Amino acid sequence: MTERAGPHHLLGVYHTGFTVANMERALHFYRDLLGMTLVAQQEGQRPYLATVTGFDGVYLKTAFLKATPDSDHVLELLEYTSHPAEALPDATNRPGNAHLCLYVRDIAGLHRRLAAAGVVFVNPPTAVTSGVNAGARACYLRDPDGHTIELFERPLPG
Repeated sequence: MTERAGPHHLLGVYHTGFTVANMERALHFYRDLLGMTLVAQQEGQRPYLATVTGFDGVYLKTAFLKATPDSDHVLELLEYTSHPAEALPDATNRPGNAHLCLYVRDIAGLHRRLAAAGVVFVNPPTAVTSGVNAGARACYLRDPDGHTIELFERPLPG
């Protein structure tokens, strides 16, 4: 029988990492269009990065963003400048693909603004009509590298 990790092992979620093809393009999307806060940027080639990533001599550009300045969750963008690769298919039904869901207000207005800026949406804001999120509105969009981002507007009180 395998011992299961208990609550004393997990402390929370620190960050979500997305590999991007071009850091400046990704920052334009996440910082400039979505309005996330850039917390830090760095780049370099360090021995521990090769160990952690599994790529000898890896050179990474990284950026760390938060949805709001006081958020605990960090979105880490990574550009593998020394080891570029082709993007994965972006269909959300493919095992291994994931999405990042962002709480928003005025989802319709945000959808209009992002669509006018050329952001590709899977669907317009849609009412959630049943389940634990009934009354909310949600839509999927794609970042410049094909990652799925969900915009989620909580139901209005009452």
